[in-house]
Amino acid sequence: MLKRTFATSVLGALAALAASLLASAPAHAIPYEAFIDIETEDDLDDLLASGQIEPDTHEALRVLLDRGVDLNTATREELYSLPNLTYADVDAILDYRKLNGFVADPIDLVAAGALTEEKLLAISSFLIVGRRAPSKYEPHGFVRVFTRGTQADRTVPPVGLRARVRAGKELTAGVAATLTRLRVGDVTWDPNRDAFLADERGVQAHVPKAYIRYKQDKLDLIAGTYRIGFGERLTFDTATDYTPNGIYVDDQLSRGYDLSRDCVESTGELAASPCGGDLRYEYVTPDFSWSEGLRGVAAGTEQIPLGQGRLQAYGWGSYQHRSIYQYEIANRAAGVCDDPRDDGNAACAAPDVYVRPGGDPLAPTPEYAYQTLPEMFAESLVGGNLTYFAARRDFIGVTAYGATTQWLADTPQDVRLDTQEWSRWPIGGRHGAVGTSLGVGRGIYDVFAEVTHSFDRIPAGDGPIDGGGGPAAILRATRNQKSNELELTLRYYDPDFVNPYAGSIAAPDEIEGQRARGEHGARLRYTGKHGAVRLRVGADAWRTLVPIIEQVAPSVFEDDFVYVARGDLFVRTDFDASDQLRWGVWLQATDKGLDQGKPRDAMGLEIAECYEVLFTDGEIGEPITCTGRRFVTTLRARLAPQRRLTLYAQARHAIMSDSRGDDLRQDLSGLATVLWKPDDRLRLRGRLAYLNEDIADDAYLETSLESSLEVGYRMRAKDQLRVRADAKLWLDDRTSTSVRSPSPELWLTADYEARF
Repeated sequence: MLKRTFATSVLGALAALAASLLASAPAHAIPYEAFIDIETEDDLDDLLASGQIEPDTHEALRVLLDRGVDLNTATREELYSLPNLTYADVDAILDYRKLNGFVADPIDLVAAGALTEEKLLAISSFLIVGRRAPSKYEPHGFVRVFTRGTQADRTVPPVGLRARVRAGKELTAGVAATLTRLRVGDVTWDPNRDAFLADERGVQAHVPKAYIRYKQDKLDLIAGTYRIGFGERLTFDTATDYTPNGIYVDDQLSRGYDLSRDCVESTGELAASPCGGDLRYEYVTPDFSWSEGLRGVAAGTEQIPLGQGRLQAYGWGSYQHRSIYQYEIANRAAGVCDDPRDDGNAACAAPDVYVRPGGDPLAPTPEYAYQTLPEMFAESLVGGNLTYFAARRDFIGVTAYGATTQWLADTPQDVRLDTQEWSRWPIGGRHGAVGTSLGVGRGIYDVFAEVTHSFDRIPAGDGPIDGGGGPAAILRATRNQKSNELELTLRYYDPDFVNPYAGSIAAPDEIEGQRARGEHGARLRYTGKHGAVRLRVGADAWRTLVPIIEQVAPSVFEDDFVYVARGDLFVRTDFDASDQLRWGVWLQATDKGLDQGKPRDAMGLEIAECYEVLFTDGEIGEPITCTGRRFVTTLRARLAPQRRLTLYAQARHAIMSDSRGDDLRQDLSGLATVLWKPDDRLRLRGRLAYLNEDIADDAYLETSLESSLEVGYRMRAKDQLRVRADAKLWLDDRTSTSVRSPSPELWLTADYEARF
């Protein structure tokens, strides 16, 4: 009771502080959690590692950084996705562009009063500035090659390549290729084992992203890989932008930040596991990865005159092979597993995945564990959007899509492959949604809304989950000024609303694989600058549907669902003590509620309250609903004693519920970075990070010290070489740490980008 009172009182105190600040301040920017001022992806990674931004924000900004935003062609929605800009800033840019016809140099926006110098410098890494009259035939673009490795690698390192070429104003082509070593090979069905067989992991070449795009004033056409999204992202969104509207290129590769396990096999048909003993703790450099978005054709126009306004029309089609985590698969053959939710039916477990034996196909062989299986099913998808714009800020539109899946493995009649209920991909194979969105802007106010209904073939479940689809709605309103912005969002997601392409605002909870489901709540975010004080406040209160395992007999347990209230609040205050020094105090409190009782494991047994995600069976099963609380305090300081030197330091303390017991866990972390630019061609960046999870027990979780040194050098006028060296020391007393290899970890990364 003491801990509950403590968390509740903290939330109440912070809520009162936020309310008083909001009441005294006029109603800044797209509601990212921090002021974004970066040059490279490494800078962005530091924001994530230090807790300044959330993973969703990191992904959106990473894609935006790779893609770039053209100041001369970007729509209002695309400009608003840039960090730190308010709608007032965006409208000022558009007004300048309309008046002058072209933004020849971004600094002209500062001279015209459309942007402050601070905001322009902060977003400069995201900007593309084209030539006023480019040649129709002279190509320009970039080629980027990158690799990395550690001392533990015994084969070729992972290699990535990205290239983008633009000819004139209309034609663009892009490609992303990579060399992997840890990806499972081709997967087939083995009727002798009644299970999957997969080729061994090895060096493979992939070209996962490639496109060609033709874009002019009245037509946008793309073939290959692409992203697309509309409205409040409730009906359809793969774009990751905060306010998408239309087609976006997709040529990005991703990188992991932790080493990957070298041996990934379990015993299977052998007498002993091939990964027994210390082999379980041997790690190697992870491969570069990629998102499996849309692949096909999309076309649209935003310039069909209609009355006093204009009509926007888009259509798209995709046929994409998709990978899936091996434990998300189920056999839904009649009489075998009618509903994957039936955890009491052993036949509903995921099929085994054996390593394909060489030579004798019946020779004993091990199983794969915790692997993503490549190209397991194909998704066919079509969609469309029709929107009428009465003015730049006033519109109403309709978006719809439908998709169906086809499993690619050749299986016998008694095997009908489908997904588990906790997979992102809905059971039943067919799904879709249709929705309408609108926007209205008057003065300093903008209001946006979207209402959607989903459709699927999910079988009816227990309690409020009936299957077949359901409604959802989101309402967002903003009050915009140059130096501050206030945003209020209301959301409602029905328990039967299942849409894997919904990217709308939602809490990180998941209901059977979906975030935007079984949830309704309100979120308030404010960003503003008041003299020397920079303020960010966010408050989110919601009720979410969660599973509760109840005991109905001595050895019989049943799932039930109840709504649980949850809340999250943060206050981030930074002070400009001088032109050189800025320091800040950040507070965040989260309460996951669950007054109904403690969570239970897969056997229905009570476990201690938790804050971080747990699973019903190690890493295999669906997530357990956590009931805990967390309070985080962050102290930070930024010192720029001269224009070319920047120092940053941060200390972070977190206190949270933990599944080990009733005592609260305390974590401590620290970060220090140095950025020095001796001249316009050389960039030096050093980083030191410390992490201690559970400071009371060095034998429980991670304690580590990381350091890095990055050197960036401009080789020619437009070429850039970046080399980075990282070292990580594991300092805790866990058994796994004492046998871990490599330890310490030594990373080397090289990245060369040539622009032409």
